[in-house]
Amino acid sequence: MAKLPPKQKKTKSVSREELLNLDKNDLVDKIMQLEAHNLQLKNIISKKNNDAEQISSAGVNKKQFDFKKCHLRRVLLRIVYFGWNYQGLAVQEDTTQTIEHHLFHALTKSCLIESRETSQYHRCGRTDKGVSAFGQVISISLRSKHSTDQQNIPESISSELPYCKTLNRLLPKDIRVVAWMPIPDDRPDYSARFDCKKRQYKYYFPRSNLDLAKMKEACSYIIGSKDFRNLCKMDVGNGVTEFYREIFNANIIPIDNNDKDQPTSMYCLQIEGNAFLWHQIRCIMGLLLLIGEGNEEPDVINKLLDIENNPRKPQYNMALDIPLNLFHCSYELENSSQWIYDVNELKSVITILQADWTIHSIKSTMIRDTLNQLEFEYNRLGNKEENNIYQKDKVLSYTDCLLQGVKPKVYVPLLKRETCTSLEEKIDYYTKKRKLNSA
Repeated sequence: MAKLPPKQKKTKSVSREELLNLDKNDLVDKIMQLEAHNLQLKNIISKKNNDAEQISSAGVNKKQFDFKKCHLRRVLLRIVYFGWNYQGLAVQEDTTQTIEHHLFHALTKSCLIESRETSQYHRCGRTDKGVSAFGQVISISLRSKHSTDQQNIPESISSELPYCKTLNRLLPKDIRVVAWMPIPDDRPDYSARFDCKKRQYKYYFPRSNLDLAKMKEACSYIIGSKDFRNLCKMDVGNGVTEFYREIFNANIIPIDNNDKDQPTSMYCLQIEGNAFLWHQIRCIMGLLLLIGEGNEEPDVINKLLDIENNPRKPQYNMALDIPLNLFHCSYELENSSQWIYDVNELKSVITILQADWTIHSIKSTMIRDTLNQLEFEYNRLGNKEENNIYQKDKVLSYTDCLLQGVKPKVYVPLLKRETCTSLEEKIDYYTKKRKLNSA
């Protein structure tokens, strides 16, 4: 008798009434999940086709590298990447456009590791889609030229395998390994994630017409150990139910002290903490933009941090992903060890970044030049109008694009908006959902 194919698990449909009862954020999440699922199916098919082609082209007679004969060295790697064209750091089933996909492709192809599973890999920070990093750090066990007892000899550093050069030959140009650091053999469990003492992020933005003084005041209210459930996206579905995090510093600073007063002058939110919640910095920046635009007062941060009086997060848009950068990760190990640079490889990375800067700066200058001309025409027209409507409506909307979603015609104060589901309700929902799934 022919074996019947396994029954497909039926997906429970959602009624119109259930959809109407969802709050705006949950409804948007559901739409995004459906779109992501469709994309996932397309990418899985594409990935399977690519894997089949790679297996076919690789052949069956390729000699396997014998890792049993290799020495291993525990190291930290410092990685720079621009995440604008990637779906985030972490490997995903439905796409190859992640930082880790390219990183592990380079690590395995160069035979620096046998597999991810055997490499004792940890990452410092899991950056999301579009987010970049200047100071991402990973801990990993790499193939070494030296045995464990020889690795304590200082000369073993200068004669070690050229980790940065080897990996950068196989990585895309917008992902670079810039330095490595040996982990002492008496610290075999040292982890880039769990032993990180401090993480610093920067979020870049133009000055435009923002009230920077009020934004700075608002930053002072988030410093300390506080419950940030209203200043993040709650990830209860993945088991996150504790929302206390400690922020060491937060401030608005200029990028160039010689260029601070123009609408196009660049600033950044610089924020340091022991760890961060999902979308925490982008939610904080979204609120700071509302404050800088004059729609909210700085004290609204204090009110949102008061979870007794405001247990539900009001619905608001977080800031765009592109300007966010994991800038620096700090380790106690840095006090006793130093980052190892390959001077020629560092020069190569600088050369690539200078070329990128040139192209982007030229594009920016061309746009600026066009803006100057159009703004001149706009003002000239305004001088001819009796009611001077153009002058009354001076265009300064550089930061409008940084807040996701549609800008409302009539602004509704945060504390008067509809609120999201509370933490307790989310916990109850996922608890019941797990019981249903296990039944």
